[in-house]
Amino acid sequence: MSHCAPAEADLSVNDIPRIAVIGQPNTGKSMLYNRITGASAHVGNWPGITVSLANARVKIGGRMTEVVDLPGIYDLEGFSEDETVVSGFLQAYPVDLVIIVVNASQIDRQILMPLQVKLLGLPAVVMLNMADEARRNGITIDPDALSARLGLPVHLISAKYGEGYPDAIASVGKALSDHDGKPAAFADYDTLRATLMTPETLATTIDGAVRYPETPPKTMTQRLDRVLLHPLFGLPLFFAVMLCVFYIVWALGLPSQDAAGWITDWVQAHVLEPVLDLGPAWLKNFVINGIWLGVATVASFIPLIMLFFFLMAAVEDSGYLSRAAYLMDTWMRRVGLDGRSFVMQMMGFGCNVPALMGTRVMRSQPLRLLTMLIIPFSLCSARLAVFVFIIAAVFPPAQGPLVLFSFYVISFVAAFLAAALFSRSKQFKNTEPFVLELPPYRVPTIRQVWLRGYGELRIFLHRATNFIIVGTIAVWFLTNFPTDATGLNTWGGQLGEFLQPVMAPIGINPYLTLALIFGFIAKEVVIGSLSTIYAMSAGLVAHQIGLTVSPVAAYSFCLFCLLYTPCLTTVATVRAESRSTLFMVFSLVVSLVYAWLVAFVFYQGARLLGFS
Repeated sequence: MSHCAPAEADLSVNDIPRIAVIGQPNTGKSMLYNRITGASAHVGNWPGITVSLANARVKIGGRMTEVVDLPGIYDLEGFSEDETVVSGFLQAYPVDLVIIVVNASQIDRQILMPLQVKLLGLPAVVMLNMADEARRNGITIDPDALSARLGLPVHLISAKYGEGYPDAIASVGKALSDHDGKPAAFADYDTLRATLMTPETLATTIDGAVRYPETPPKTMTQRLDRVLLHPLFGLPLFFAVMLCVFYIVWALGLPSQDAAGWITDWVQAHVLEPVLDLGPAWLKNFVINGIWLGVATVASFIPLIMLFFFLMAAVEDSGYLSRAAYLMDTWMRRVGLDGRSFVMQMMGFGCNVPALMGTRVMRSQPLRLLTMLIIPFSLCSARLAVFVFIIAAVFPPAQGPLVLFSFYVISFVAAFLAAALFSRSKQFKNTEPFVLELPPYRVPTIRQVWLRGYGELRIFLHRATNFIIVGTIAVWFLTNFPTDATGLNTWGGQLGEFLQPVMAPIGINPYLTLALIFGFIAKEVVIGSLSTIYAMSAGLVAHQIGLTVSPVAAYSFCLFCLLYTPCLTTVATVRAESRSTLFMVFSLVVSLVYAWLVAFVFYQGARLLGFS
């Protein structure tokens, strides 16, 4: 089964039935996709989360079927990048069935899409998702009556809890069987564009089939929003929640890191070293110091990273992050951004790449470019591992969570300052209005959090596996040649010394400089390369750094690592999403200069004040 693969990978081959899953943002579309396929597509409780095509192959109705999760859109005739992605897909790739996911609490506002799909001439099944929420809101739905009006099968379901799912998926299987022998269909956009869809048409479709209460019941969401969206206390509460997240990561993540480190040390002492002792000394040195120590150091952070992903998934799926975007919109507008930019920056705390892709929901190109410029300042999971390692090595344990949280706050402040500076340019001037739908608060299920956290962890491990080994091997060569040299006399040491006129003013020594150079490949390499540079296990490296690096220098190192040049994958994504090599180079120069200036001001300022 193929999960979350780019559509271009194999969608041109249609030897098996193909189902396209479409719907507006925040309808639970990707959650339904996960339930159908068992995949781990990104699921979140705020608009714009699905930004690329995910596909998986799974048996439905006894036959192998390809299921494609398309980006969430508001209008099949829209002109945002995501909307053109969907229209382009439906016109370029034939489908045997479309699953239209509609929020059951908002049928009156979302009925347009099923009507549009019907005009496109595509066979379809309508899933009225979040049926449990509709009931709590006093909404009564007659799916049979609605099905008769639409001329399409309609099912009430809850993708979150599985309510109505067996009957709905059986209906999908039947629809595929009924389509046997017929060619897969391309979307007929000419008919859609030639048909005028009036408000009267929409109202007639649901009249009598959907009944709303005269007096909507007061919900938990309304009660919570009185506090969490308070104009004075809302933002402090949000940052207090995030501080709690980092406290949990610190309190539970560090012990788990020690346990993982004990396992990797045991494997080295009882498996690798006895086997490698049978071979030449250079091979043992290469395998242990060139590969294993770097990989083992990163592996020791896997429990901590997983915990961070799970906690962020719970906060995200609860619906709280969209409130944060709403609260931040006023502040973001003062620096030329809006609440969506804040959402994308929050996405960047997992990985910058999907956050950059998420900017496709913005119709304004200046807003997109400005948002893409600041997203790499987000404290991504790879940087999180670096900071935890350095903070634990240098700072007292009681100060750890606060020091870690300070980088979270600084990432926002740095982004706002950069946006305020560059928004003055005409190239980044935004005129697009900000519209964001606030979903109800929801209690995340264990399954949701697991799928989201595991999906993020899988991406992290895939990236780490690809880059860590290459990076640590490169570091090993630089720190072991010439063969008769050691320490700063090696090629790596000489490179670090060569850059000291630039790095010494910000308190970064040659060893840490070399780690930062290889961090350009991927920030995970910074941690792995430290073990290779020092030729020590993670625990011994932490002890050595604690002895040789002052708290001020350590903080300056983390500041530079937070803001300097992003990883290669992020750089490539900036180039692809902006479609401009010039903008990519501009963003690289900005981040590098910005990082140095911030670290310089902090380090020299701290020394002037008498800190060391």
